[in-house]
Amino acid sequence: AVKKIKVKYKRLKPLLDFEKAEGSSIILHKDDGAFPKIPVYYDASKNLASKVEANIGNFDEAFEKSSKKIEHTFYTPYASHCAMEPHASVSYIDLRGRLVIISSTQVPFHVRRIVASLTETPVSQIRVIKPRIGGGFGGKQEVLLEPIVALITLRTKRPAKLVLSRREVFKATRTRHQYRTIFKVGYEPDGKINAFHLDALENSGGYGPHALTVLSNSGSKTLPLLNKIENVRFTGKGVYTNLPVGGAYRGYGATEAYFGFGQIVDMICNNTGNDIIEFYKKWSIKEGETSPIFQALGEGKEGVAMSVTSTSLNECLDIGAKESDWYEKRKLYGSNSVFNKNNRYKRGIGMATMMQGSAIPEIDMASAYMKMNDDGSFNLMIGATDLGTGSDTILVQIAAEVLDTPINKFIVTSSDTDHTPFDVGAYASSTTYLSGQAVLKCAEKIKKQILKVGADILDEEIGNVTVDDSRVILKNIKSNLEQTEVSFEEIAQYSLYQKNQFQ
Repeated sequence: AVKKIKVKYKRLKPLLDFEKAEGSSIILHKDDGAFPKIPVYYDASKNLASKVEANIGNFDEAFEKSSKKIEHTFYTPYASHCAMEPHASVSYIDLRGRLVIISSTQVPFHVRRIVASLTETPVSQIRVIKPRIGGGFGGKQEVLLEPIVALITLRTKRPAKLVLSRREVFKATRTRHQYRTIFKVGYEPDGKINAFHLDALENSGGYGPHALTVLSNSGSKTLPLLNKIENVRFTGKGVYTNLPVGGAYRGYGATEAYFGFGQIVDMICNNTGNDIIEFYKKWSIKEGETSPIFQALGEGKEGVAMSVTSTSLNECLDIGAKESDWYEKRKLYGSNSVFNKNNRYKRGIGMATMMQGSAIPEIDMASAYMKMNDDGSFNLMIGATDLGTGSDTILVQIAAEVLDTPINKFIVTSSDTDHTPFDVGAYASSTTYLSGQAVLKCAEKIKKQILKVGADILDEEIGNVTVDDSRVILKNIKSNLEQTEVSFEEIAQYSLYQKNQFQ
């Protein structure tokens, strides 16, 4: 049947220059077949995948009144995640006739939802398992291979496997976006910045799965760092080209913008005679402070008003300066450096700094649940996705610390849509913070139950007992008491087999 199929191809002129994409006569998506779930800006007729703008104060007026002005353009290239394990998916029909997908994914619950929609299969008839995998870094945050193996299995009722070669990963998955950033800054001779404009152009490739959110992050993750600037403008566009598709990648828009951000600050410091470390210590956001950018610019929508509750940036700058002999080397390798004047190769020292938030406000969440077994061990079920980062171990350590019991007393099940609670997936450097809090609260709840049963066995008030090395013990041991401790195993058996069979 395959031999009888004949395909005729029409060669079209490709669009390969992302700076010429907007308004080009080469239109990638002539038929507007997009149906966004949320209202987002895009204009396929102009090759625009996204567009963002935010303004604080009056940039134009402040820029014109500034004593000094600087404008510079920077470029950052594509980059591949290069996780040790390439993308891989396996599917089969289980004994109950349900579709099972085992995949190297960062988002198992989203895989289930999207595959269900694409294949018109009820969610209840799909199970997704994330096994041990070899890295993701954002590259496995999208649903790419799973629909293919799912369709094969559903049509043939046979198992299917798809493992990409490294070359296929480069070509057919996702990359960091290619970027152009233009900085336009007005400032004073003492280094005070009056007006700051960041304009970003993002190459989204053939499609725009992360075009809006990555672009928004380029402003929302960078501009609040220097929160004393009163007049700020951020403009950005994402464009379609016949090039690899950009997606989620470590830093998620912040790294692309900070590449130029740090250099423009360095130029301003050089022009005004300011030491860049001292500049950041003076003008960067401090603990308890906020920035209007937080509320003005979110991930593809209006942001969330918030303040910085913890930062040790100044401490980091002091330690970095001390450990690198910053001030001495700046003098040694400065404009009057004898070595640099007399040698072809030059020596220098530089620094860069950035801020990065964890998780997405009002979107991300995490969940966990735990049960105690007859022998005092625990089953910990977590929706969090361990990508090889060790999050399973970290979360067990949190639970073990709360319950004061060894980590080998825990049986961990993670990222199985049949057996673990819902989780949005692993991204935005948030697993330890969010899932860690879920596990912490879960462990504290089970600890209260253990203390209640332990106190009951010891015939004591719950306030008089505590957990210690897999036991419930009296806080103040009285010499006339026959029993001063009870093990977790005894508590489990008493609870399950004797007292109310509570669990």
